[in-house]
Amino acid sequence: MSIPLSILDQSPVLSGEAPGDAVATTIALAKHAERLGYKRYWLAEHHAMRGLADASPEVLLARLTAETTTIRLGSGGIMLPHYTALKVAETFRMLEALAPGRIDLGVGRAPGGTGLVSAALESRDASIFPQQVEEMIAFLDGSTPAHHPFAPLVASPAGATTPDVWMLGSSEYGAMLAADLGLPYTFAHFIGGDAPSLFDAYRARFRPSARNPKPHAMLAFTAIVAPTDAEAEALAWPVALWRMRLLRGHVGPIPTLAEVDAYPWTPLERYEVSRTRSVIAGSPETARTRIETLLETHNADEAMIVTIVPDNASRFRSYELLADAFSLSAVAA
Repeated sequence: MSIPLSILDQSPVLSGEAPGDAVATTIALAKHAERLGYKRYWLAEHHAMRGLADASPEVLLARLTAETTTIRLGSGGIMLPHYTALKVAETFRMLEALAPGRIDLGVGRAPGGTGLVSAALESRDASIFPQQVEEMIAFLDGSTPAHHPFAPLVASPAGATTPDVWMLGSSEYGAMLAADLGLPYTFAHFIGGDAPSLFDAYRARFRPSARNPKPHAMLAFTAIVAPTDAEAEALAWPVALWRMRLLRGHVGPIPTLAEVDAYPWTPLERYEVSRTRSVIAGSPETARTRIETLLETHNADEAMIVTIVPDNASRFRSYELLADAFSLSAVAA
């Protein structure tokens, strides 16, 4: 199977490290991903979380435009209800000016944090999200209707190219909105789990737009690759423990393997983790087979990989092994 592979980076904070270390790792990994031949490198937005460092993907993306030359850079995503359509359009027009033809603007309606976060950010009603998306695209394209009160406004800086806009989601809502607006769609499998019929429904409902004449679907999922199946499985447990703690209100960095071993797991907790964990973990051969099956089942056009493990060396190696398994075309340094 020949399908583009990309990376979604949530900037995880590892045990014993500071959030600034996670940001530095994101910069280094973006450059490494470009050398390995990945197509896109997207940054996630999370607020007031001790385990994830990036609350401002647009700021970090500006740095990455200067650190890379070929890989597409984007947001996965910008949580639009926290902002105004014009502000997001102008921010990403600026990024497009810094890296013409390389910017993706992925938007979602999730808060990227708690209700308290939404209150602190003075977020808008999520029910107006579709209207915000349409206004944002109109600002990007200079196509605001003449009768609209914002018609005189121009999103600066204008340029010959404009960011590609993607709809993100983990449920049917996002897929159907993407179809109605004629946008490419990314399904967060690592949040929403299996939804084999979702992309088919998206394609069937898709309305061609000036930006996108055809539907385009990307599947974002968690994958951990190591030399052996056993090592990959072991590396998957720290983030599983971290997510379980998070659901119980215990915030903190990604635990180490030693912390996982020392944790007093109850049989119920192990069952909960095994039942809810949605991750591909294995050797390069195992991972490739499982990924190809997953993509074929969901009828995906592209794949985006989330990899969080307890140490940076294993994380870089995972992406290296995956790139080799799928024969990505490496870029000379």
